[in-house]
Amino acid sequence: MTRRETGSRLSRRRFIRELGVSTAAVPFLWGLPSLRGAEPEPRPRRLIIMFSPNGTIPPAFWPDQAGLLASLKPILEPLDPLRARTTVIKGISNRIGGDGDSHMRGMSCLLTGTELFPGNIQGGSHTPAGWAKGISIDQEIRNFLQARDETRTRFGSLEFGVAVPDRADPWTRMCYAGPNQPIPPVDDPRQMLDKLYGARQDKDDLLGIVDHVREDLRRVASKLSAEDRRLLDEHLAHVAAMQRDLAEVEADESQHPVPEVDPHIELVNDNTPKVSRLQIDLLVNSLANDMARVATLQYMRSVGQARMNWLGVEDGHHGLSHEPDDNDSARDKLVRINRWFCGELTCLAQRLAETPEAGGSMLDNTLIVWTNELGKGNSHTLNDIPMVLVGGENLGVQGGRALELENVPHNRMLLALAKAMGHELPTFGLEHLCQGGPLDLA
Repeated sequence: MTRRETGSRLSRRRFIRELGVSTAAVPFLWGLPSLRGAEPEPRPRRLIIMFSPNGTIPPAFWPDQAGLLASLKPILEPLDPLRARTTVIKGISNRIGGDGDSHMRGMSCLLTGTELFPGNIQGGSHTPAGWAKGISIDQEIRNFLQARDETRTRFGSLEFGVAVPDRADPWTRMCYAGPNQPIPPVDDPRQMLDKLYGARQDKDDLLGIVDHVREDLRRVASKLSAEDRRLLDEHLAHVAAMQRDLAEVEADESQHPVPEVDPHIELVNDNTPKVSRLQIDLLVNSLANDMARVATLQYMRSVGQARMNWLGVEDGHHGLSHEPDDNDSARDKLVRINRWFCGELTCLAQRLAETPEAGGSMLDNTLIVWTNELGKGNSHTLNDIPMVLVGGENLGVQGGRALELENVPHNRMLLALAKAMGHELPTFGLEHLCQGGPLDLA
């Protein structure tokens, strides 16, 4: 019986077990084509949704005119090397009404496209509210992919966070498994590493995970193709490097221990940029090894008061976003903050662009969406929600453009994301906001 015939009859996990390796080795072998239980798609489609809070600064963000994306405003300048693969879409509005303030609806309706339940969480001057009434688009797409043998992955989706506070409310959650089912992001890279690869055998052993499975992987190497052996070696090197980086973070924290803080306050410190890059590394590595094809990367939270000292900004982010337009100092700080978020987006996109894959690079097969819960912080507007798309050429997304729409419900954008991932939905969220169907991203 050939390996393909065996793989067609057995689940991938069982097939790997029959090779005589421990379950600890499964994360390193799961995505290798030689060991798949089903024939993989030649060009896997992936979606990453990145979130940053509190609106943007329109004059420093939106292109001057629609059409060819000839230049980028200050906030988006870090993306200039990828301008030909970037699309900026203006005119998308969150038109979900109902209970909750603009920040709550902006955050928890962002990916669900539906209203919040009535509840007792009070915000701003609006009515109190609860969780969202429906599933979020990332989880809808995840479920679609997990239902098919050729697109099923170990996790389906992964939810990463950076400096998300230890609290649960509609301002902190954008992903939902279903009505009243918020999904928390994992904002500690150590927890994410343990989730992906299992707990380290010895915290003091920098190569604890890799050393624990090295003998298993050596035995199975002879059954792998030459290309898969190369991928496996790269995978091991990446994990070892991430463990070393995490050890450096731990050493730094032991030298400068994090103080006890109110869990409702963002734990943002000078390590946040390093944690962000670790999360990006883990995200790219997990997608490259086909652990998931859907991921979210959430920076902080709506109404968040992160103080970004590494940018020379000691003011709380949300407070700054409420300053009037003629406060030049606040405007300059907000541009710096949003430009930093764009720099992290650029790092993520470049990592994908540098990783070869069938059909080009991982970025060709991955659509990244950077968005926000508000259009503009000091007016709490839900119009002109920032939408920046990077990559996704093999998903039918044309880059190098600035699109200008007119008050289009963001539900149609969610439909477009599903379509790009091969999931044709007639509606998503509130049906009346889906008229016209998915936006055309081609």
